[in-house]
Amino acid sequence: MDLPVRFEVIKHQSGTLARAGVIHTIHGDIETPAFVVVGTKGSVKSLMSEDLTQYVGNQVTLANTYHLFLQPGHKIIKDAGGIHSFANWNMPTMTDSGGFQVFSLGAAFGKGVTKFAKGDVESDTSVPVKSELNLYSKKQAEDHGKLCIVDEDGVTFTSHIDGSMHRFTAERSIEIQHAIGADIIVAFDECTSPTAPYEYQKEAMERTHRWAKRSVLAHKRNFEALRTQGLYGVVQGGRYMDLREESAKALSAMDFDGFGIGGSFSKEDLGESLKIVNGILPGDKPRHLLGIGEPEDIVQGVLQGCDTFDCVAPTRIGRTGSIYVYTGLTKETPCGTFMYPETKKINIRNEKFTTDYSLLDSLSDGYVAQHYTKAYVAHLFRAGEILGPHLASIHNLHFIVNFTKKLRESILVNSTFT
Repeated sequence: MDLPVRFEVIKHQSGTLARAGVIHTIHGDIETPAFVVVGTKGSVKSLMSEDLTQYVGNQVTLANTYHLFLQPGHKIIKDAGGIHSFANWNMPTMTDSGGFQVFSLGAAFGKGVTKFAKGDVESDTSVPVKSELNLYSKKQAEDHGKLCIVDEDGVTFTSHIDGSMHRFTAERSIEIQHAIGADIIVAFDECTSPTAPYEYQKEAMERTHRWAKRSVLAHKRNFEALRTQGLYGVVQGGRYMDLREESAKALSAMDFDGFGIGGSFSKEDLGESLKIVNGILPGDKPRHLLGIGEPEDIVQGVLQGCDTFDCVAPTRIGRTGSIYVYTGLTKETPCGTFMYPETKKINIRNEKFTTDYSLLDSLSDGYVAQHYTKAYVAHLFRAGEILGPHLASIHNLHFIVNFTKKLRESILVNSTFT
C-alpha cells in the first residue's frame, strides 16, 4: 500500500540543516519549506478558498481539531465529505491534535500564555490540574473555558463557548481527526506552559510519548484513514535540551509519517533546540514547527531543518492594522551562512499613513501590495470598513507564504536569500 504522505528531499544547503523538498499527499504536493495557512474553524477569517489560491498562493491549510469538535462537530464535517468538501479547500490540509487548545483555552485561559517563554523559568500556576479520578462537577462545568484536568488516560476540559464538559484521549483525538479527514493529522500531546518547571515538563513529555504510541495504534485500526491520512508525532520537552533530545529519540522510534515540534521555547533557545531535535529525527520524513511563524523564526526553523510552519499571527495582527513589509535591506544569519530580506511591521492606523499614497508594499509582488495604497488601507481601518482587515489578511498571508518560498528558492540555487 502506498503511503498517504511521502517526503522527498530535493536539495540540502551546505553548512546548515536546511533542505528543500516535497511532501506528497493525495490532495496534492507541498513544496517545502512552506508556510501553512491556519483556518482555525475551517475558515481563514474573512477569506474565501479562492482568495487563498488566487491572492495568497498557499499550498496547504491547517484546521483546529479542538474548535471543529466544538463547532460544528466532527460528525457534520464527516457527513459533508470531510474538510476538503466542507470548507471548499482544494489543497492539502492538516489538523492539529487539539492538545494546545485544551491547555490554552483551559488552565491557561486569560493568562497570556504563548509558545515563547519570557525571562527566566518561574513557578507556573497554569499547570493543568492532575487527577487520578475525574468526577463530574457542576461547579467546574460552569467555570467555562478555565478547566483542564490531566490524567494518565487523557484530558477533561470545559468548552470556552458554553462551559459544557468534554474529554479528549489519544484515541478520541485520532477518531475526531479521522472524521475531519485532513491529509495530515497529529498525535495527541500535552502542551505545557513555557514557564512550567523541569519536573512537570518531563512528566508531560513522558505522558505525551505514551499517548503517541496509543495514537499510532488508534490510527492503524482505521484502514480507510491509514490509506488516506498521514500521522505526525509531536516532540515536546519545553526549553530543556536534554528533554528535547530524549523526546526526539523516543518519537523517532515510533511509526510516524512525519513529526511536529511542539510545546514552548525561549526566543534565545529556539535555534539550538531545533538543531538538537532535527539532528535526531529521521531525515527522510517531514518536520513541522507548530504554531511559530514570524519571519525571523521561520529563518531559524529553515536553517535548523524544519520543513513547514504554521501560525495565526499574519491574520491576527492584520485584523488590527499591522502590516508586514520589506525594508529593502538584507540581514545576515547569526552563523553567517546567507543573507535574507529584512522585514518589519507597520501600523497602518498611524496618522502618517493617512496621506501616504505609495503602494502598501512596493517590494512585494502580492496583488494587494501592488494595487492598494497605504492611504486607502489606512482609511478603511479608520472608517471601520471590513475591507481593511480583509485586505490586510490577504497581504500578510501572501507575504509570509512567499517569504518562505524565497527561502526554498535560495536552497535550490544554493545562493543567498534575496
